Amino acid sequence: ATWANLGLQDSSSPLMEQLNFFHDHTLLILTMITILVGYIMSMLMFNKFTNRYLLHGQTIEIIWTVLPAIILMFIAFPSLRLLYLMDEINTPSITLKSVGHQWYWSYEYSDFLNLEFDSYMVPTNELETNGFRLLDVDNRVVLPMNNQIRILVTATDVLHSWTVPSLGVKVDATPGRLNQLNFLINRPGLFFGQCSEICGANHSFM
Repeated sequence: ATWANLGLQDSSSPLMEQLNFFHDHTLLILTMITILVGYIMSMLMFNKFTNRYLLHGQTIEIIWTVLPAIILMFIAFPSLRLLYLMDEINTPSITLKSVGHQWYWSYEYSDFLNLEFDSYMVPTNELETNGFRLLDVDNRVVLPMNNQIRILVTATDVLHSWTVPSLGVKVDATPGRLNQLNFLINRPGLFFGQCSEICGANHSFM
């Protein structure tokens, strides 16, 4: 992410790359529709031609019913493909369990014995000069690159949502329920995320 960035973050996983492509694809279709409709409306307003005998036009009505249906298919099929791709669980190399609390996360590396820790956001007054305000934590999660990673997400109190935008990952943390997600990190880096489900007074600080 960069300051005043209007677009999506650069992708750090194959899934996010596909989501970026889909976003651009849909935006292009929307732009074409907006320009076409805008042009037709402006022509209606500003030209003076009238046709006293035009009562119905079967051909044009068929066209403007069928064409939007075809355009919708061009959006729906890539969308469904991505939806199923995101639900695909490959054989994971490592499993991370993330538990949401009010208002911090605790992590467990399930493949190892007794490897668990809490991760709190660093308060602004304790932040180092090169730290990221409202994003940096005292204990960071470390995950391997180019490996299938499974994350199990749950909560102990209220609804939370574990989100890392540059990985294209967002999953609800629900008390009494274990949600599972699969992702692969394809470049090294430091990736930030914030809770994306309103969870109380300090929701902005986890």
